[in-house]
Amino acid sequence: MNPNSTQDIAVIGGGPAALLFLKHIVNSSFLPKNIYIFERNNRLGVGMPYGKYGSCNEHVANVSANELPELADSFENFIRRNPSKIFNDFKDAENINPYLVIPRLLLGDYLEDQFNQFLSIAEEKGINIVVKKETAVKDIIPNVNSGKQFKIITENNVDNEDFSADRVIICTGHVWRKKHEETVKGWYDSPYPPSKFKDSTNFPIAVRGTSLTAIDSVKTLARLNGKFSEDGDQLIYELDRSSKNFRLDLFSKGGFLPALRFHSEDDSYSLKWAMSLQEIANYKEKHEGFVDLDYVFEINFKLPLKEKDPEFYESIKNLSIEKFVEKMMGLREKADTFDLFEAEYYEAEKSITRKKSITWKEKLAAFSYAMNYPAKHFSAEDMLRLKSTLMPLITIIIASLPQSSYKEMMALHKAGLVTLIEVDEESTVEPNIQGGADYLYADKDGNQVKKHYEMFVDSIGQQQMNPEDLPFKSLLNENLVSAAYLRFKNQQKGEELYINENQKVIKSSDQQNYYLNVPGLNINDYFQSLDVYNQSIDGLYIMAVPFIGGLNPDYSGLDFCDTAAERIVLALSRSEFPTIKTENQDLKQEEKQIL
Repeated sequence: MNPNSTQDIAVIGGGPAALLFLKHIVNSSFLPKNIYIFERNNRLGVGMPYGKYGSCNEHVANVSANELPELADSFENFIRRNPSKIFNDFKDAENINPYLVIPRLLLGDYLEDQFNQFLSIAEEKGINIVVKKETAVKDIIPNVNSGKQFKIITENNVDNEDFSADRVIICTGHVWRKKHEETVKGWYDSPYPPSKFKDSTNFPIAVRGTSLTAIDSVKTLARLNGKFSEDGDQLIYELDRSSKNFRLDLFSKGGFLPALRFHSEDDSYSLKWAMSLQEIANYKEKHEGFVDLDYVFEINFKLPLKEKDPEFYESIKNLSIEKFVEKMMGLREKADTFDLFEAEYYEAEKSITRKKSITWKEKLAAFSYAMNYPAKHFSAEDMLRLKSTLMPLITIIIASLPQSSYKEMMALHKAGLVTLIEVDEESTVEPNIQGGADYLYADKDGNQVKKHYEMFVDSIGQQQMNPEDLPFKSLLNENLVSAAYLRFKNQQKGEELYINENQKVIKSSDQQNYYLNVPGLNINDYFQSLDVYNQSIDGLYIMAVPFIGGLNPDYSGLDFCDTAAERIVLALSRSEFPTIKTENQDLKQEEKQIL
């Protein structure tokens, strides 16, 4: 007899996050009666990144088969059943290199296959599955007149179907807001879907950003204006005659390109790397109710580094976080961007050839993953330190750019067709009423520059969303979701920012504490929504990464989704579980509304 046979779960979104949630559900003791899955598009498992809305054939994931979370079947077995007709490296499962990055569209096919397998497993275990493809959810409302917690309101419900659920898991994935794209010719608020770029461009294009999103833009636009070809072990790029004025100007505030993939000796990321909830509770009890960033840096970066690379550890063991970042960034800042890019490529190639990790980079990536979980318990000061010091370095390192993408970038650079322009913090880009955009910035000599481009592609990646951006307005109106805050440990620091009219800092009603508003929604350690009084909302869980980035600084990737899903299912499976509360319980609703 299934003890949970009366429970119904609604999963809003049917991409990778929903896939990993389904994985953990079927492997748990919590087996609900019904699972309703709502997906606005026509495929399950692929989400935006791994289907036509985020990729073309040229786009590759920054993960390989050996780095994927464990699913119903291995990637190699999937290829045995479905040899690729498009991607030559994946036609024969027996000869697949498990360290080779996977084309995103092919990875999407695999994830879709795994989703269908988990659906079958769920049904075999007695769970009734209802999948609603091409069905967008427009609202989630408290179901006060029913035994179920929530009512799901879908768009274009021609059949007048009624969906109610005890538990709701929001897995809506990426959000790409359109500000000017549909009103200003030549302006694109993101490079997605890449299929929207159809024509050659015989003029320079401005691309904002140098992250993996910007690399996506470069790959798509380059193929519309020329072709890549191999010359020995080098890649060369040749312009089409009709695109002789084409070039790409990449604008960056940091002036860095992403670091490259190297050989990794660690297994897939695991929750065992992070502080346990009990460890967090014990530490907070002895340290004024906070987990200190310096402590997490010590146990999740320095100590593992000491074990793996004692020599490098000796060179940084006494450095503070700020001094460590200064040391590592200083090495990057001294070099020309593309010279550094090339040097890192050869360093990565050596690592891959020798099957020897670049340990400090590997451990920094592992720290970034592990740091997500105690981050909800950082002080406001530590979160500010993390965002201003460590995260810029981490963002570069964890990008893990595939070597094939490096070769394309260098081919374009050597052809004189891609330039990186470092701009100041005050730089702006504005739509031009005649079309395209005007970029305004100060150059390295402090001179003010205004450059017009017929075409602009914003490629800075997924931006963090706030409560007002949530499409399910009843959750907001009924106070079932709230903004995320962290308390200042040093109230004098909070007061200084408050006096200086920092719009993200508020004062508590008793005038004793200051709080920092961070992006996204307030959630607990189980990704459960918290209301304005910091009370958990029974049955409501948030896995939509754009809405939880404030309390989860490194919130991207399948590994993160896998761990989030594991935590949620753990919460569902236990009638009583420990909840470690954040430090904003005296924050009243009217104070939150200040923002």
